Amino acid sequence: MDKVTLKIPRPLYEHIKSVIKPSGFSSVNEFVVYVLRDLMARMKDDIYSGELSASEVDRIRSRLKNLGYF
Repeated sequence: MDKVTLKIPRPLYEHIKSVIKPSGFSSVNEFVVYVLRDLMARMKDDIYSGELSASEVDRIRSRLKNLGYF
């Protein structure tokens, strides 16, 4: 499978690294791929209409905040 590099802020990387230690994920990369696949699957399952509802926006903001973006 062809791969690309995705850059994230180092503090976020370090935070994810510390959070996943007891989780069973072997790397930050493995965790991030898992989270992104899960998010994309949920969006597909929600019969994505092209627009996000207010609750979807709130969920995304919450997830991004938990990952250190806000």
